[in-house]
Amino acid sequence: MDLPKHGSNPKYLYQKMNLAIPEELIDFSVNLNPWGPPIKIFAQWDQWKNEIIDYPDPLGQELKIKISNKENLNLDQILLGNGAAELIQLLAIHFREQKIGIFQPTFSEYERMTSAYDAKISYLSLDQLSKTSYIKEVTQEQVAIFLCQPNNPTGETLSQRSLDKLLKECEKNNCYLIIDEAFYDFSLASHSMVSSIKSSQYLIILRSATKMYSIAGIRLGYLFASAELVNSLRAYQSYWSVNALALKMGEILIEEEEFVIETQLKIAKIRNHIFPLLEELGFLLSDSQVNFFLLRDPQLKRQKELMVFLLKKGIVPRHTENYPGLDGNWLRFAIRPFAEMNQLLEALEEWKRN
Repeated sequence: MDLPKHGSNPKYLYQKMNLAIPEELIDFSVNLNPWGPPIKIFAQWDQWKNEIIDYPDPLGQELKIKISNKENLNLDQILLGNGAAELIQLLAIHFREQKIGIFQPTFSEYERMTSAYDAKISYLSLDQLSKTSYIKEVTQEQVAIFLCQPNNPTGETLSQRSLDKLLKECEKNNCYLIIDEAFYDFSLASHSMVSSIKSSQYLIILRSATKMYSIAGIRLGYLFASAELVNSLRAYQSYWSVNALALKMGEILIEEEEFVIETQLKIAKIRNHIFPLLEELGFLLSDSQVNFFLLRDPQLKRQKELMVFLLKKGIVPRHTENYPGLDGNWLRFAIRPFAEMNQLLEALEEWKRN
């Protein structure tokens, strides 16, 4: 099926499925913080009006200083971007026409961007990461490897030991390890690799402000890497890449630690409540530690029939047709507030009754 490549904007999914759009929708396909941005963002809004008159700081120096202090990194190890998507594109340009490995299933933009710059792409298996021989082989064959941690779309996390082992083999074989930590701050159990940036020239970390702080319309991401690589990537970037509002928001968001912890706890509480109920109904779930999860009815191979049933009820899941290795056999759902999760549960109960 030629379905939209990403979640959100459900009208396009309904059009592709030739379905009428119900009057009321709950969009489980978008994996942003369901409680919206921190209140401080709206409290500052009027003060930012004049920021749109002049050009933004092309280096985003004030925001980079705050990120530097929080992550204990040098300023020249930080690159800001117009969302993590722009930074993925810069990496694709840098590694153009080279051998790129992508651990699957994962975010489709890694493949889309690297393909656009003629990379030779290999699909790598997350299930094989425990095998030393496999890690040695793939790091010897690739120039760079993309790894989403925690994983999108499963929500599962790798252990610190597994990550350290993979990075060690990458360093031995001059292979860059690109870890996308877009969802690391939703998990109480995930492990950031940022502490290894200073000691490893082969580690690259991607971060996104979009997900936790629910500012997808603003676009703000950042990248950590060696000063040498950051300088090379900046050469491909337009001069005023990050807009002034994004920079100002970032300066506030980077200090919103209480907001992050509160979100983590709420997500974990809802997840721990809803997962056993879904399993009792007979659904299979991924072992997610973040704000979304995979679900499938084991009585179906492909989940199109279930997806259509839910769409007609105004419940919008994320299809997995464009996730290699999943191929439409699962649906992804975001964690949303209790009332909306209960509506999802009721719809799935009705599906099972029928």
